[in-house]
Amino acid sequence: QGKFTLLRDTRTDGSFLVHHFLSFYLRAGCKVCFVALLQSFSHYNIVAQKLGVSLAAAKERGQLVFLEGLKSCLDLLFGEQEQPGQPSPLQFLSTSDLRALFDFVRVSLTPADRGSWKGPVLLVDDLSVLLSLGAAPVAVLDFIHYCRVSVCCQLEGNVVVLVHSNEDSEDEENELVVSSLCHHSDLILWAEGLPTGFCKDVHGQIKIIKRLSLRQAAEQDLVQVYQYKIQDRNVTFFARGLSAAVL
Repeated sequence: QGKFTLLRDTRTDGSFLVHHFLSFYLRAGCKVCFVALLQSFSHYNIVAQKLGVSLAAAKERGQLVFLEGLKSCLDLLFGEQEQPGQPSPLQFLSTSDLRALFDFVRVSLTPADRGSWKGPVLLVDDLSVLLSLGAAPVAVLDFIHYCRVSVCCQLEGNVVVLVHSNEDSEDEENELVVSSLCHHSDLILWAEGLPTGFCKDVHGQIKIIKRLSLRQAAEQDLVQVYQYKIQDRNVTFFARGLSAAVL
């Protein structure tokens, strides 16, 4: 509890990590606020069903609070009427800050009854979309900072965020956000495409970085690297050079 996990992908799609954490925390009985900016609810629900979790049932019992960013953006941009007293969490499209989005997260995860669910969890897929929608890098970093203070420190929960990155990218704002988040993360799961190109038996490699230096300045970060293959209902991990293509 109280951890900030950064999911980072380069030259590949790291969304399988989002689906893993979403199903993992729901099965664990945690209260989850899912800020889904990349796909629709039906997409996440179909994948979750393959993993043995029903997002619709989780929403009905109040365990999952789902913000469908695509629909909210359309409603806001094309003039759909907001409900009185319930401003859109994506008000930054017409204002300069992400305060409304943070208030949505805080209200969603503040427990009305302490005994209802286990620790609260904020899951964001993916943070880079906020920059594409016009949010400033400073506003995005402020949003994550306040979420960490509220969810990780005050509520003793967890925050899991996905960002896309490309070391050769000319998108300086996105790389600034990624670099800043890396410095503040307790754990980084960095999915990368193979530098040698496509392989049917190896879909990529994942670098697991445990930020020991974040807690103790004299410690070195612990880095482990595995390769992986995504299957229909799970993901297989193995040491580099030990895939079926090699053996």
